[in-house]
Amino acid sequence: MLKKLVGVTSALTLTLGLAACGGNETGGSSSEGSSESIGEQLDYEIVGIDPGAGIMKLTINEVLPEYGLDDWEVVEGSGAAMTAALKKAYDKEEPIIVTGWSPHWKFASYDLKYLEDPKGIYGGAEDVNTIVRQGLKEDHPDAYKLLDQFNWEPEHIEAVMNLIQEGNDPAEAAAQWAGENEELVSAWTEGVNNVDGEELKILYVAWDDVIASSHVVENVLESVGYEVELVQVDAGPMWAGIADGSGDAMVGAWLPTTHADYYAEYEGQFEDLGPNLTGTKLGLVVPAYMDIDSIEDLKE
Repeated sequence: MLKKLVGVTSALTLTLGLAACGGNETGGSSSEGSSESIGEQLDYEIVGIDPGAGIMKLTINEVLPEYGLDDWEVVEGSGAAMTAALKKAYDKEEPIIVTGWSPHWKFASYDLKYLEDPKGIYGGAEDVNTIVRQGLKEDHPDAYKLLDQFNWEPEHIEAVMNLIQEGNDPAEAAAQWAGENEELVSAWTEGVNNVDGEELKILYVAWDDVIASSHVVENVLESVGYEVELVQVDAGPMWAGIADGSGDAMVGAWLPTTHADYYAEYEGQFEDLGPNLTGTKLGLVVPAYMDIDSIEDLKE
């Protein structure tokens, strides 16, 4: 059975639908006090993000068929809609399953867990790579050097993400973090010369981790004299923009799974500077209060 993406027009529609299928008079979580299966409680829906994301295609095309979850569907939305639905369900201790990844601020805000993936379909940890347009090294050698030296750990990016989630403007959060981590920032700028207003265009998708990393890179590039324009686009235009040279760089390429299709489509039309972040993870995520531990449990 070919799975379909179920569109929603807003986070409100999505979350109301989840509440209707998952709630009961006690606002109970998984199956505590209920004879319904997890699938019945959730109307066999997993809350997803934007349809171009690799985790969506992987879940629909491989995870659901391999685990025999023919009745399940993945709800198309966005990262913001997913976290809105998660918050609504979590606050009421209702069941919910979302497509999830780390690093993400939701793991600091809520007690969550990944469902075990005994078949290993989601694979191991992914990397987040820096991708630049061809010719950047010749046109802007100092920006190229800084971007090539940009590398940090999950706890670094999560600190920026938490500052943003707490209500700080992304640029202000990036500036605060950079000021508190001068030693690491100095490693990125080692051997980089100051420039006088050279212009750069950084493309990014509206994912919390990519918003954080892009604004930090913007801050550090500006500290050495670049004028940086951050342009928010969807994943497809982000890759296309680097490939055709209308954008100079991106620091949010999730590989080898999430952006695999885009990487293959445009390979040879960009330069991959390698990982700037390692130790990420993909999978299905549920609140810890749910009495479910494995993707295999969804068949029950």
